[in-house]
Amino acid sequence: MATALQITSYDADLWDIQSAMSSVSTSQERPISSDLEDLYFDCVEVHMQNHEPLTPEPSIKTPETGSDELGAVHNDEEAQLLLQDDEMCTAGHLKGSGQRQAGEVEAMNNEGKCSQQAHNSDLRREDLLLDLESAKPEEVEAVQREEETHHPYEDSEPELEEGMSTQKFQASKRKQEYKRKFDEWARQHAKIITDEEIRLHKPGAADESLSIRELMRKDQRNIITDPREYQLELFERAKKQNIIAVLDTGSGKTLIAVLLLRHIIDQELEDRAQGKKPRTAFFLVDSVALVFQQYEVLKANLDQRIECFCGNMNTDLWAKVTWQSHLKQNMIIVCTAEILNQCLMHSFIGIDQINLLIFDEAHHAKKNHPYAQYHSIHPDSKLLADVRRIIKEYYMAENDDSKRPKVFGMTASPVDVRSNFTQAAKELEAMLHCQIATTADLALLRTSVSRPNESIVEYARLQPPHETALGLELKTRYGDLESLAKTFNDAKEASSELGEWCADQVWSFATTEKEAIRFERRIEKAYAKKHETIPVDMLDDEIRRLHEAQDFVKDWKFVGPAESSSGISSKVQVLRQYLDLIFERPTNARCIVFADRRSTARLLNKLFTNIGSPHLRTGLLVGARKGEPGDVMLSVREQILTLKRFRKGVLNCLFATSIAEEGLDIPECNLVIRVTAEHGQFTCNVVLPESSPVHSVTGRPSSTKSIARRSAAFEACLLLRKGGHIDENLLSTHHKHLPAMRNAHLALNLNKSSSYEMKIKPRIWQDSRGTLPQWLHVTVFKLDKPECLGRDSQPIALLTRTRMPDFPSVLLHLQADMTSNLIFDSSQASFPVSADDLAKLTTFTLRIYKDIFNKKFEINDPAMSYWFAPVMKHYHSVQNGAAQLLDWETINYVHANVEWRWTIDCSTQELENRYLVDRWDGGRRFWAIEVLPDLRPEDPVPSDAAAHKYMASILDYSVSLFPKARKKAVWRKDQPVIYAHRILHRLNWLDEFTEKELNVSKIAYVCPEPLLFSALPTSVAAMAYLIPSAISRVESYLIALETCDMLGLTIRPDLALEAITKDSDNTQEHRQEQIHLQRGMGKNYERLEFLGDCFLKMATSISIYCLYPNGNEFDYHVKRMLLICNHNLLNVAMEKKLYQYIRSLGFSRRNWYPQGIKLLEGKGMNKIEDQVYKHVLGEKTIADVAEALIGAALLSSNTANVDMAVKAVTAFVSSPDHNVTRWADYYKLYTTPAWQLGSVNAKHISVVNQVEQQLGYRFTYPLLLYSAFTHSSLPDSQGVPTYQRLEFLGDSLLDMVCVSFLFRQHPDRDPQWLTEHKGAMVSNKFLAALAVRLEFHRHLRFTGHGVETHNREYVAEIEEIAAEHGSHSRDYWTTARQAPKAYADIVESFIGALFVDSEFDFAQVERFFDHNIRWFFEDMAVYDTFATRHPVTRLHAHLSVALGCANYRVMASGVPNAAGTLVAHQVAVVMVHGEVVASGTAAS
Repeated sequence: MATALQITSYDADLWDIQSAMSSVSTSQERPISSDLEDLYFDCVEVHMQNHEPLTPEPSIKTPETGSDELGAVHNDEEAQLLLQDDEMCTAGHLKGSGQRQAGEVEAMNNEGKCSQQAHNSDLRREDLLLDLESAKPEEVEAVQREEETHHPYEDSEPELEEGMSTQKFQASKRKQEYKRKFDEWARQHAKIITDEEIRLHKPGAADESLSIRELMRKDQRNIITDPREYQLELFERAKKQNIIAVLDTGSGKTLIAVLLLRHIIDQELEDRAQGKKPRTAFFLVDSVALVFQQYEVLKANLDQRIECFCGNMNTDLWAKVTWQSHLKQNMIIVCTAEILNQCLMHSFIGIDQINLLIFDEAHHAKKNHPYAQYHSIHPDSKLLADVRRIIKEYYMAENDDSKRPKVFGMTASPVDVRSNFTQAAKELEAMLHCQIATTADLALLRTSVSRPNESIVEYARLQPPHETALGLELKTRYGDLESLAKTFNDAKEASSELGEWCADQVWSFATTEKEAIRFERRIEKAYAKKHETIPVDMLDDEIRRLHEAQDFVKDWKFVGPAESSSGISSKVQVLRQYLDLIFERPTNARCIVFADRRSTARLLNKLFTNIGSPHLRTGLLVGARKGEPGDVMLSVREQILTLKRFRKGVLNCLFATSIAEEGLDIPECNLVIRVTAEHGQFTCNVVLPESSPVHSVTGRPSSTKSIARRSAAFEACLLLRKGGHIDENLLSTHHKHLPAMRNAHLALNLNKSSSYEMKIKPRIWQDSRGTLPQWLHVTVFKLDKPECLGRDSQPIALLTRTRMPDFPSVLLHLQADMTSNLIFDSSQASFPVSADDLAKLTTFTLRIYKDIFNKKFEINDPAMSYWFAPVMKHYHSVQNGAAQLLDWETINYVHANVEWRWTIDCSTQELENRYLVDRWDGGRRFWAIEVLPDLRPEDPVPSDAAAHKYMASILDYSVSLFPKARKKAVWRKDQPVIYAHRILHRLNWLDEFTEKELNVSKIAYVCPEPLLFSALPTSVAAMAYLIPSAISRVESYLIALETCDMLGLTIRPDLALEAITKDSDNTQEHRQEQIHLQRGMGKNYERLEFLGDCFLKMATSISIYCLYPNGNEFDYHVKRMLLICNHNLLNVAMEKKLYQYIRSLGFSRRNWYPQGIKLLEGKGMNKIEDQVYKHVLGEKTIADVAEALIGAALLSSNTANVDMAVKAVTAFVSSPDHNVTRWADYYKLYTTPAWQLGSVNAKHISVVNQVEQQLGYRFTYPLLLYSAFTHSSLPDSQGVPTYQRLEFLGDSLLDMVCVSFLFRQHPDRDPQWLTEHKGAMVSNKFLAALAVRLEFHRHLRFTGHGVETHNREYVAEIEEIAAEHGSHSRDYWTTARQAPKAYADIVESFIGALFVDSEFDFAQVERFFDHNIRWFFEDMAVYDTFATRHPVTRLHAHLSVALGCANYRVMASGVPNAAGTLVAHQVAVVMVHGEVVASGTAAS
């Protein structure tokens, strides 16, 4: 008996078979390549418009990505460059290059980030929470929420506050002016964006550039606006009772639904006005595409709030409060029946809160309908079961008819021809609690709708299923492989249904590289369940034979379908005849061939690509979910694009599954053909995350995939409920409270600063004062190049009650271009001192203050903090004792004589080499050089003398008395004239000479009588001038060491001081003009902060990895961020009052003087002794100093012992997640997981051997290495986790070893340079190339659509590039295209595995770096271009370096689009001297 092939043809005028749904779209969308991303951002836009979060607060779906974290959220203030000096940028610089710059910048990839921020050491991945180009969905939400609460461009006029310098005030004012101009420009630019957006939505816009919604909107066909009589007839019946409207496809059933919705909404508005409980209408459809289509239809025809939802929006994660919000805001909700069923099941909504239920394609709810089998192909379509539950369990359970919603169904086919018509109709009516209804006047309907001509075509009996020649060969060799059993069965079935050629193609499809990986994964999963009963050798053997089968099929010589007499079945021959009949000549006809399986559609598409007529242009239209090996899948976006090509005639024949049968807006067709086949049973396995209490559940064998899936899910729910893991609403009983980082609260505002107390003097002085010491310690101040002082000098000793630490030397600028190190030589032992000796030392010390610095202090020995004493010029060692060290002769002389008195009888030699003091002018001091016998006191002042306010004569020049006193004063006219050098009043020798100091004249001509001849020898006075700088640096060292004591750390004094030094208001802004630069402070904290940040990241990563062995990568990132974010560091630093110790004030001529003794004469004599000093610090500065101290602790440790750095991390993170004080403690935290000790097979050993041969290291734990090469697409591989955890660990280790290398190799480079060039070392491009070089890519285990192709193409390209450049090329990898991220990931995961396997031996990581990475980066100049490839970095370099411009900004902000939103478009501009010279627009 012949079997029939159903053929449906249509009239020549073409009949539209669209299923009650037009193709329309929603609000503006940005084009995204992936349909999942498309759907996600559809959701983002809809919910942003409704001010709703996309996902509920209590939970979030963890994205499975291996991407690096991102660091602190920056507001627009942080993303702008402002350099202060207008004069640095001349008009000439920009005149010739402005146009060129505008063009170059326009072409750049504007990312809304400035280079100064993008490369700041603070932009580590934890502090930079997100770069929107690569942000995770939860991070997008965080930024949107941040933007809602912060608008950085609000105009406000700055005011000059107390304490604010004019320079700083002008800078603030300029910022406000830039903001104002940018705001004005953005408002004008919004119209341009809107016009462009409208242009894209016109018919001419390229389809590939549009989102799903835009594609549907572009093809929207408005439904009939003037209802026909039969539509009004059914509408009136629907108002009175529940009905199922039965009308032909294309007859306008959706219009009836619109009319009914208008009626129900009018009633609802009246009810709400009367205070009744609000109710919502639900329009239920059966697919994701239908959700968007029907939503647009309703939106175009109704004036009430409507929303649409589908499973891709993660609605299953929404809480009740989220649903309540949507129900409150919307009158109509379009969704799949599954979503409504879930809401009712979870009690998020009651049936009494619904006023209307509309079922699109209502016949799907009919029992035993063939559509039920469609679920096995497209699991999204579950209307059958969901509708039954909605009606039976909720609608019928409500006994009060007034609380039940009205029901309206729509269908073109209420029953199936293979069913008993009457019985099927009754079942459908009972199921939906409706009455089937159609128009009373069918003639009127026929005039409105074209009728197809249906026919059944007979074909010869099919051959029984059999093995082809290929199948027989494979059966002989590999027929016992259980993993290939289904493929053998599918091939046999295809040999009968389609022919032998298609049967062989089944093997071709199923044995590709991608499918082989899927087969292998299934084998390993099966082994993991039975590993106790199945030997490992059997697993290895099956995988080996599987690959042999794959190679066998590859080598098989396939013949063309036309060459094989039995290659095509009789069914396909008939199909070919019909297609040839239509497409044998050019035609505008369209045809759809329906198959019930994706594999069948795929085989037919490939077959007719080979045997079809020249005018047959085929395409494939199947679902988006993964199927069996060999199945193909199309995303929703690809489906829509295929239909658009079909509509335009690019394709004229589609081979489709039932996804195209009903729902999608199918273009007009002339011919529809259905091909069917029978199927067996299905089973489904639910795999839950590794951290879940239930890992895997298998359902019962079922007739369809849909039922099999539901069975597995039901079994999983039973187990979870039994274990108390889900509640009565089937929601998880375990609630994770997301950290504050989700709202970007962990980021600090760079511009926020406050006033804090500041230590001026170290605690050691105060603690030691109050008693007469009996022992003193000596610290000698001496120069390593005393000749640079320009005068004879001798060292000076600092005498203290307690021993001073061994201070590092300090570089002093003694003359122009002449420097010398000031060395601090501290004695180990103390020496005894008597009360008499102490009095002499006090006199000597106070004489220095008086004669040199014009300060007279009280004599109070117990209140002295320290003393000064001259040291013998040629002393050998500070350890020789005070008697041999101190120059007691000079001390005694100074104690006995206030001054050396001049008389007229003094010889010429006695006047030379004296230190002269102006008695009435504290700023005038002289070195007496020689007596000039040719000059007299009354002679005019020579022209080369330094200026003075009195210049009438040399004698007049020598006296600084006020006019009245000058008249009374009488001076000898016969006194000599001395040629002298006026001493520059310079106290800060830590800083270079300024141009003004260099140009000051030093020549002076003075008379001896008005002047004071100091008792201090010139050699002592010369050295004493260095005391302010020496004491200032000593006290800074002491305060730095106090900081370390407070933290319990031992750090070298120089590193401790560097770590707490902030030398300008914008220290963190590298390469920019420093504002309020405090000169002479030495190195600031920025380099140490860069190093400490990296160690902090590594240390916390190791601790978290050890403490949470079962955590996932996302949780690791969150926990680490909570530890290392600036917000946490600031809080801890504030508790410890770290702000007191930060050195933000350079040398001060007021503050170096001692405290404790009272000042009797001189500036500052009225100053309060215990005055509180304050300084202004930014919050981020305090956090940065904390990181810098970690870096200082690291450098203070030797290479084998970094315990002090570990201790510093613990001190500043203050968390149980990092509570170790020694490096060895990390390994003690680590508990070896069971999987690491699991059974090892031959493949594992093979990988270990290959890695050992390549790298010289043998892994103790093979499964650890296996894990490092297991991609996240294989989540269940013999119980071994994927590489994500090891990648998390390895990423931080790699960062640390790279930063250490750069830090030591380039000691003079600033953090921005280090960050830029570290970027090259850890870039995906380099690491992926390294993975190929080390052959890691051969061991990567993965699966996924398109991944294998991308990886293979990259390997071929990078190997070709390496060969072309030769073995000596270090940067060949920079020319390759974008590398697969998985390759970069496995380098990091390998480093993590190496570290763990070696029992946390960081030396192994350094060894790997030295042997495999270091060579590439020994000359970092090679990567200067790569490092500055970021467009904003290049712009910064060009403007600031090449053009010398210092007055520009890069600004970015959201601007309104056509829909009036602020999130769909971001605009960035470059402003130079307040004018916009270039701009760019992007999605982020």
